[in-house]
Amino acid sequence: MLQQLAPALRMTLFLTLLTGLVYPGIVTGLCQVLFANQANGSLVTQNGQVIGSRLLGQNFTKPEYFHPRPSAAGSDGYDPTASQGSNLGPTSQKLIDRMKASAGQFRKENPTYTGKIPADAITASGSGLDPHITIANAQAQAVRIAQARGISAPQVQSLIDSLAQGRDLGFLGEPHVNVLALNQSLDQRFPRKP
Repeated sequence: MLQQLAPALRMTLFLTLLTGLVYPGIVTGLCQVLFANQANGSLVTQNGQVIGSRLLGQNFTKPEYFHPRPSAAGSDGYDPTASQGSNLGPTSQKLIDRMKASAGQFRKENPTYTGKIPADAITASGSGLDPHITIANAQAQAVRIAQARGISAPQVQSLIDSLAQGRDLGFLGEPHVNVLALNQSLDQRFPRKP
């Protein structure tokens, strides 16, 4: 029996070392050399301090900033340790009530906007932490931001246009913009006057 068990134990030890230590170590090392920014979370720094990640949505609530889409991550949303969608179906009363509340909040925050509310302004993403909003959502918020910063709506639209990204791979999703990048650019180009 030991003659049969010894090779099995050696093979288990060998495969454990190979797939548990060697392979992950090589892949991690290659990623740190070839894709250091992505491997470390695509962190965004300002004045030497980390202020967020290009990959994770965060909550902005002040009127002078673009607001992200709603989040279902964690009990209060935007919790990066609890990335998840709501898992509520289209007939769920809880989802309907949350979407109505989000629509009411959007109208309250953007009283001059009279068009159809963009879907991503009232629905959470699958991860609950989508860092992007659609161009339509950004444009719907432009007047509020312009008024809060004392600039013109075309200036905000120009900023949106300069940071707009097309569909992923040319055909997936909608044209979008990163909320953190937009808000950073707002602070750099149009600082709020006291």
